[in-house]
Amino acid sequence: MEEDNGETLNTNTISPADLQPASISTPDHPLNNAFGSLNDICYELSSLQDLACRGSWKTILDKVARARTQSLLSKPHEHLIYLSYNTIALTKLRRFSDAVTELDSLENGIDNVIYTYENYPHHYPNRYGSMAPFSLRWLYAELPSRVGNRQETLDRFYILLHFVREKTKTTKDSSGKSDDIWKKREGLVINSIISHHLSHKEFVVCLDLIKDLIKRDSNSTARAVLISKLGYIQMQLGDLEGAKGSFGIVEGISTEETVEMKNLVNRNKALMFMVGKDYVSAVREYQECIDRDDSDVVAINNKALCLMYLRDLSDSIKVLESALERVPTAALNETFVVNLCSMYELAYVNHTDIKKTLSNWIARVAPDDFDSSSTREFRCSVIWFASTKVKQIVLRSKILLLLSEFFHCLICKFPSRKCMELMVDIDFMNLCNHFFFWVIYEPLQFIALHIQIFVCHIIFFQEKSNLTFV
Repeated sequence: MEEDNGETLNTNTISPADLQPASISTPDHPLNNAFGSLNDICYELSSLQDLACRGSWKTILDKVARARTQSLLSKPHEHLIYLSYNTIALTKLRRFSDAVTELDSLENGIDNVIYTYENYPHHYPNRYGSMAPFSLRWLYAELPSRVGNRQETLDRFYILLHFVREKTKTTKDSSGKSDDIWKKREGLVINSIISHHLSHKEFVVCLDLIKDLIKRDSNSTARAVLISKLGYIQMQLGDLEGAKGSFGIVEGISTEETVEMKNLVNRNKALMFMVGKDYVSAVREYQECIDRDDSDVVAINNKALCLMYLRDLSDSIKVLESALERVPTAALNETFVVNLCSMYELAYVNHTDIKKTLSNWIARVAPDDFDSSSTREFRCSVIWFASTKVKQIVLRSKILLLLSEFFHCLICKFPSRKCMELMVDIDFMNLCNHFFFWVIYEPLQFIALHIQIFVCHIIFFQEKSNLTFV
């Protein structure tokens, strides 16, 4: 199972605030409605924003290239905004080396004096500070990890965190909008740091960071979300009692009767049921979430996996398929599709044809950054829940099926074509590794199933020998 913890910059919905300069001290602050529209900030910015929301990243690359070639960008900050969108598009398309090269085109880094307003007084009278968008700073910190340099990413994120906290202290305006935005950015950076530590199982650092973030946030809804994340980390650490206590606190402070908060509480309860292998109760909790919000993809995905654990593959497939038909925009993500394809492989002999049909549909409706290989991989993922149980179920079912065919060959004294097909279809080295692990660490269970298969085939052989042919 793959874990989906940690926060990342949602580049599908880039806010205008994140494209605003990181430091402006002037009465006509952009966040205070100095501009009437996005296009007043930058040339055709609304078009770029619309393309990003629709996931048309390849079109963004073409649009940026055309604007640069035709010299359509007249002011320095416009070049930075277009560079930001270009880098985001390259990152979304998993062209990380090209994205790093794009950032390296900045002379001496983002904080160079040439990227400040006071360096261009004829363009920006009475303005001062950096014109670099915050999203560009976030990408500058994140991208090294995508090309194998994790430590550089952590160093840059901690520097960015210090930068954001300094801005939180010094940037004030009468409306309070600027202060709120910098606090949200602080949360984003901390969650990004937690994600990187969590991916390397550095749980103690993660717990310290998220507890500090909880102390800083006074909003009850935000605290409930953060304490839930604390519970998820405690579950991965193995502290189930601590996670249960955290989820209890969330239930106690969730005074708002909003759908989001109710679903958060139900999803937390469901996770505890899943840990206790009470999948029936977990399905009930997830169904309550779906009844309130039929686009709750986390609840839909995890309900389907619970049904699979209950050996109800037919219904689990129906749950995922109906979600793709009903809310394709919300449900069309790689985790969701990987799980559906994995269930197809478990349930159907002709799964290749079914997955091909799904791939053709995805090719028509998916955004540019959707990973098409997700329909070809065999693995199951649960959102916010880490376990190896599904992989074990899949591999053991293949082992049992292969043993069954092998015994059939021995008893009936003729080679089975199905046995040969299984040998070709299965990743045999992976199968052998798991086979020996099973025999060594769970010998009693393996021997019991081994004998059960053999007895079934003896009975089959005896019944076959008593048949009367006309």
